[in-house]
Amino acid sequence: MKDMEFLLDTINIDQIKKYQAIIPLSGITSNPTIVKKEAPADLFKHLNEIRQIIGPDAKMHVQVVGQTTDEMITDAHTILNQIDKNVYIKIPTNEAGLAAIKELKQEGIHITATAIYTKFQGYLAMAAGADYLAPYYNRMVNMNINADEVIFNLAQEIERNHYSSKILAASFHTVQQVNSALENGAQAVTMGADIMATALGVPAISAAVQDFTNDFEGVYGKGATMTSIVK
Repeated sequence: MKDMEFLLDTINIDQIKKYQAIIPLSGITSNPTIVKKEAPADLFKHLNEIRQIIGPDAKMHVQVVGQTTDEMITDAHTILNQIDKNVYIKIPTNEAGLAAIKELKQEGIHITATAIYTKFQGYLAMAAGADYLAPYYNRMVNMNINADEVIFNLAQEIERNHYSSKILAASFHTVQQVNSALENGAQAVTMGADIMATALGVPAISAAVQDFTNDFEGVYGKGATMTSIVK
């Protein structure tokens, strides 16, 4: 069984540093909307700083902004030249994007097929050789599309025909959506720091930890720790 991958959908350096120290962070994802939130004066300098934080082996997914196939391919080459050759280039799964994916995969470039809302988009992206498929979970929910069914069927197709593509589910509004994506076959998920904080900030967790501390101090005294009771 392959390990699950947990990524942050942000380019906020403080958030990345925080969760890099807490979880087995597989990498980060970004798109033009995420870039707008941070609005770095020098985008590539900023992304290279993130690369230094997460390390050369972590996954960095950066999206093109061009609309045509040629513009997407040019954007892809610029991203790779300005950061490094290990970056996964995010390409929208439309007609222009699929053509770009085919050409870029012939060059051996890592590709994440993004903006996936349907099984058919995913099937085409697999056949085009995309390394990751990024279905938009909450956006599908808002469009009355069964996101769990889409992810499940993509996972089944990957297994049935031995595709090398992985599902990198994205666009989450709740922790439960993340759980559902993983339970239905996504190998990777990317989420905002707010989702991560919610998942780890359940009040019952803090209450249980405090109960353990109170019980230990009830035996060994206020402020006692495993280290302090060593004779």
